[in-house]
Amino acid sequence: MASVTSPAERIHLGMDTSMNAIVVGVLRPGEEIPTVDRIFNDEPSIRRFVGRFADRRMLSACYEAGPGGYDLYRLLSSMGVDCDVVAPSRVPKGSADRVKTDRRDAIRLTRLHRAGELTTIRVPTPAEEAVRDLVRARGDVLDDRKRTQQRLNALLLRHGRIWRGGSKWTLTHRQWVNGQVFDEAALNQALATYRGGLQAREVELAAVEAELDEWAAKAPLADTVARLGAYRGIGQLTGLTLAAEVVDWRRFASARAFMGFCGLVPSEYSSGERTHRGHITKAGSWGCARR
Repeated sequence: MASVTSPAERIHLGMDTSMNAIVVGVLRPGEEIPTVDRIFNDEPSIRRFVGRFADRRMLSACYEAGPGGYDLYRLLSSMGVDCDVVAPSRVPKGSADRVKTDRRDAIRLTRLHRAGELTTIRVPTPAEEAVRDLVRARGDVLDDRKRTQQRLNALLLRHGRIWRGGSKWTLTHRQWVNGQVFDEAALNQALATYRGGLQAREVELAAVEAELDEWAAKAPLADTVARLGAYRGIGQLTGLTLAAEVVDWRRFASARAFMGFCGLVPSEYSSGERTHRGHITKAGSWGCARR
């Protein structure tokens, strides 16, 4: 039977990660000041560092969620090291702290982790993360299409071609855009370039949505998508997007907590007896970034 150790009896590793390096704070039992080491950010270096410790089961590591993803978490877990990925927005920081270095960040993470002051996030499985990336790829294509539409509209506006027939990018508006012709050959070529870019983005969007339609009926998110589809107004793509981004719905104790995660809470500027609430924050009441 494995022995149960308290946080104070474990060796805590606070890792400040970057693309090429990891600065590690090491806090052993009975110590108050972590020692700091710097290693290269690749698998052999991480394995050599962990190999310095006699019993990996005594290690408790943490690092902030970020652009580097979850490969470090999965590597450490495969080596038998207990690892937490923490929410950067929830890491306590002093209001007067104006100095930020990798070393200071590693030391702070190490101390806060042993004190139990860090908020961990739920790490998706590789399969869940893969579907999430495909969902986000669709979002990027949608953004690219919107930018192309804006550039096309701006070109027409600069040359006096103003649409006054209601909403844009309806069938009628598209027919109007396709019918625009200028006297200058170079300007027609510029218009054709934007049209071609828009068509390419729409082909890309159709392709990625066809792929997502298939994944909505496959593991690991098919059951969640089917349940979400029972709610009015939630279609298959919307359900898949929600399922991929949230993954574990049980981490929200209430609807209020879920709304905070999504940013569906009003901004507030209140003092004393005066209360003023504004538009939704889109960042949540506790600023949880998309990871």
